[in-house]
Amino acid sequence: MPRKIVLGNGNMLVNFDSFLNMRDFYFPYVGMENHINGYKNRLGVWMDGLFSWLEEPGWRREGGYKDESLISDVTAANAELGIELLINDAVHFQENIYLKRIVIRNRQSRQREARLFFNHDFSIGGSDVGDTAFYDPTTGAVYHYKRDYYFLFNGRAGRDGIYQYTTGIKRFGHQEGTWRDAEDGCLAGNPVAQGSVDSTVSFRVVLPPGQEATLYYWIIAGRSFDEVGKVNALVLEQTPALLMKQTESCWYNWVNRFERDFAGLSPDVMRLYKTSLLIVRTQVDNRGAILAANDTDIMLTNRDHYSYLWPRDGALVADALDQAGYPEVTVPFFYFCEKALAEGGFLWPKYNPDGTVGSSWHPRVKDGTMQLPIQEDETALVLWALWRFYERNKNFELVKSVYETLVKKAADFLTCYRNPATGLPLESYDLWEERRGVFTFTTAAVYGGMQAAANCARLLGDEHNARKWGQAAREVREGLLERLYSEELGRFLRGVYYSPEGKIIKDFTLESSLYGVFEFGVLPADDRRVARTMQAVREGLWVKTDVGGIARYANDYYFQRSCDIENVPGNPWFICTLWVAAWHIAAAKTPADLEEAGRLLEWTAGHSMKSGVLPEQLHPYTGEPLSVAPLTWSHATFILTVLNYLEKFFALQNAGAGNS
Repeated sequence: MPRKIVLGNGNMLVNFDSFLNMRDFYFPYVGMENHINGYKNRLGVWMDGLFSWLEEPGWRREGGYKDESLISDVTAANAELGIELLINDAVHFQENIYLKRIVIRNRQSRQREARLFFNHDFSIGGSDVGDTAFYDPTTGAVYHYKRDYYFLFNGRAGRDGIYQYTTGIKRFGHQEGTWRDAEDGCLAGNPVAQGSVDSTVSFRVVLPPGQEATLYYWIIAGRSFDEVGKVNALVLEQTPALLMKQTESCWYNWVNRFERDFAGLSPDVMRLYKTSLLIVRTQVDNRGAILAANDTDIMLTNRDHYSYLWPRDGALVADALDQAGYPEVTVPFFYFCEKALAEGGFLWPKYNPDGTVGSSWHPRVKDGTMQLPIQEDETALVLWALWRFYERNKNFELVKSVYETLVKKAADFLTCYRNPATGLPLESYDLWEERRGVFTFTTAAVYGGMQAAANCARLLGDEHNARKWGQAAREVREGLLERLYSEELGRFLRGVYYSPEGKIIKDFTLESSLYGVFEFGVLPADDRRVARTMQAVREGLWVKTDVGGIARYANDYYFQRSCDIENVPGNPWFICTLWVAAWHIAAAKTPADLEEAGRLLEWTAGHSMKSGVLPEQLHPYTGEPLSVAPLTWSHATFILTVLNYLEKFFALQNAGAGNS
């Protein structure tokens, strides 16, 4: 199930599903470790002898985020119970504290007692083996711990703390967990459990007729018993209300760092732009990793996840954040890549948030021949993003500090990893990680990366390497235009493959990533070859249903929902749809030329989840989210497309005013 609400501070990330269950809790890295592993941490209510979990059918749940802040704003109402809950969730902007405020409204005309139950189904460090849960009478809190991971659960209902608690065994020996103990409105008070454990706590409030009461609940994460205890004392001293207010103010001011004229774009686009900035920030670890996604439900279909840094995704996300005016968030990414670079000068396909190499399905030998299991565009795009960062910020020290260790090594690799007969890169895996060959997107990225490296060299007075890398970039460009463009089709190829006998096999598949030809500077957007290619993408990959949107490529198999390839070439992806918008923007000569890009931005806003979350892709008939949500790349591409739209709009407006 997609994650409707994501909250974080760069060290902690907490995700909720559409039923308001907490489903992921990452600490101390964004994306690592997940101490919940997708299991439901439920919220339940007991009133008048009746009990209901908020995920059950009797509840009406709606809402998303507070405007322009990383605070949830959700309403849950249950007519049978005669109760309404107004819920706000937050992760403190600085401390590793998850905070929850619940306003409980009595919808009946008599005094009533309400009990709220919070279940903690933690699997610390990603495993439910060897966990301990216990109640501590000195703090009045429940703790879970394993090794050097400690979690403290506490709260206040007025002046009262936890009303009842219990700990127990879950999913072992026919025991489901302590959440079942809650369903009679009372908890057993078991003070400790060890092994595969969970715990549940409750809070009690008395509600006058038609009145309301407020409850605060919090989870503190740390590396020792003393550490979480000290932070708990801080919460009690400063009050959870103040900490939540601080967090709301912090993120409001962060996302409104710049005043922007949105040039007539709708309030929905404006709102999604700011929500996207905030969501992207939650997916960036403070040590530099930019995570692709952190929705663990993908593990139901694939025993792995998206909680990795793909250097390609990271570079493109960093570029968007930087253009939006947040360079301090992206600088650690370049240092992360500097440390991650392999001795040979390339980046592996993906990395864990702590910098270790991530999992891979790319073989190092095929048909008895050794091969390098990489996606070469990833190495190139880090260089491309670095130079664009310098052009905007003039951060000379950053370029200088990574020149020897990142730029030179990577640029030399890109220079050498080429076919001397064609100038093109050698074979590597495509950006979708599905096939190995020489691809137009990868080749365009290599050109952009090598040009960036040459610019860095020139900046630092290294004329020898500037000439060497610049010449190699020109050879890559010439090879791309000569061998990856089809005059017969009037557009670029997806790529080419080499048979075991050395024969070239052309791949004519229509592919959305061909936008890279103009994006990375091989040709201008208004070049006839680019224009014909992007028009073919717009016409051939548009999903001809009520949903619409652009597919990745013709006959895309990933999460495929239709075999009607003529009308549904694949599921609509947000990034692919926005790439077409990017071309319309780049090629625009008049404000009227921007209209189609504006429509695609509105399409994106109109197909986001109600909370503003953008998934990877959509069901082509229902529009429901497919795969992971949120996808950081989707949000970053939307940010970048909006910014490019605004820049082009005002440039054309000013040019028109100057000519009048």
